[in-house]
Amino acid sequence: MPDKPVVTRIAPSPTGAMHIGTARTALFNWLYARHTGGKFLLRIEDTDRERSTAEAVQVIFDGLAWLGLAADEEPVFQAARADRHVRAVEEMLARGAAYRDYMTADELKVERTAARAEGRVVRSPWRDRSPNDAPDRPFVVRLKAPTQGETVIDDQVKGRVVFQNKDLDDLILLRTDGTPTYNLAVVVDDHEMGVTHVIRGDDHLNNAARQTLIYQGLGWDVPVWAHLPLIHGPDGAKLSKRHGAQAVSEFADMGYLPEAMRNYLAKLGWGHGDDEIFDDAQAQGWFDVADVVGAPARLDWAKLNHLNNHYIRLADPMRLAQLVAEIHKSRDFHLHDGHLEQLVHVIPFVRDGAKTTLELADATVFALHRRPLPFTEKAKEQASNPEFLDRLSRLRQALNAAPAWDVATLEGVNRAFAETEGVGLGKIGPGLRAALSGGAPAPDLAGALVSLGKDESLARLDDALSLRH
Repeated sequence: MPDKPVVTRIAPSPTGAMHIGTARTALFNWLYARHTGGKFLLRIEDTDRERSTAEAVQVIFDGLAWLGLAADEEPVFQAARADRHVRAVEEMLARGAAYRDYMTADELKVERTAARAEGRVVRSPWRDRSPNDAPDRPFVVRLKAPTQGETVIDDQVKGRVVFQNKDLDDLILLRTDGTPTYNLAVVVDDHEMGVTHVIRGDDHLNNAARQTLIYQGLGWDVPVWAHLPLIHGPDGAKLSKRHGAQAVSEFADMGYLPEAMRNYLAKLGWGHGDDEIFDDAQAQGWFDVADVVGAPARLDWAKLNHLNNHYIRLADPMRLAQLVAEIHKSRDFHLHDGHLEQLVHVIPFVRDGAKTTLELADATVFALHRRPLPFTEKAKEQASNPEFLDRLSRLRQALNAAPAWDVATLEGVNRAFAETEGVGLGKIGPGLRAALSGGAPAPDLAGALVSLGKDESLARLDDALSLRH
């Protein structure tokens, strides 16, 4: 299906964060646009000027950029289109699809009280009055909604949803100061951006009925609706602070890779058979919004960690080295000249067990320390054990004579040495690891030796041997 635009509508958050639910909505829009050969469009809903600061809007751009979700056209800022929204209301007034409501605040209060008592929605007496009777006072413009029949939303996720028109009020289109309201603005913008599919959170489902009436009032085609369920915490409750990270920036700060987040978020409410791990091209080929599950999805930290580890193991070592270097800098860990090259060398030996780049950074500390190493108390005790030191001098000679400095060769040297000494590796391993790392987390013995390199490894063993004195 060619040229099928979809839109991601994002309103700046008062908390200055981009929620993970917003990120998933953007991802589903992006996947659907790519799947159908359409366009992925971005609109910033910034009509609330108090919360739509430059910083809040930048958070949205930064979040989408980190996720790798680039819009196909320049973003549209809703507030800049207020004049067009007003002209649309004038068109509705001319078509008889809207009316000016001159009720005062006191009159509206009385009408609301009567409507509640009678179990109906608010209806203004100006709905059917002649404009010639209009008084000289402020007014709002309201939608002249039908009072009989049904408004049906054929939702791609929720199915057929029916609203009784008698329960839909004459919503305000223009306020007394002439500014447009949300429901009007999004309809006008969607129409003029050529949007055919609106994919958004199911908290907007009720708005779909009201917006459908605005489309009809303007004589425009109604887009296809798809309302996504919320994301819940592991306990099934609505996602909140007590469940941990909620914002995209928090997941980035916790050491998750954007490709892992895309894979994981795609699995929150949608899937392709039993496939757990898939790349962007596969997701774009498989994704259809009609396949989204109607029930809320649950955040599963174990699955996210598993995916993130998978992508860490696939990632280019230089890219990981740069990410890890930034983490070390944020922790005020001193980096020396050549640290990137050192990180590139060591990362392949330590990344298999890292669930996040924070853990990856922890696993690289041992290789970045300058000699003499800072020893933990336990490591110093292990490395300075007299029985171990006697063996260490002989092990150093065996390692120095190794024909090659690679994992397979050094594993063989360590096993052969233990057999020669008549002991198991358990008698040698703890002390050797302590001598090489100072007690910091490190990979297996051969991996630690190779990641440090021959010269640095032997020098660290010499430092340990000096402990006997």
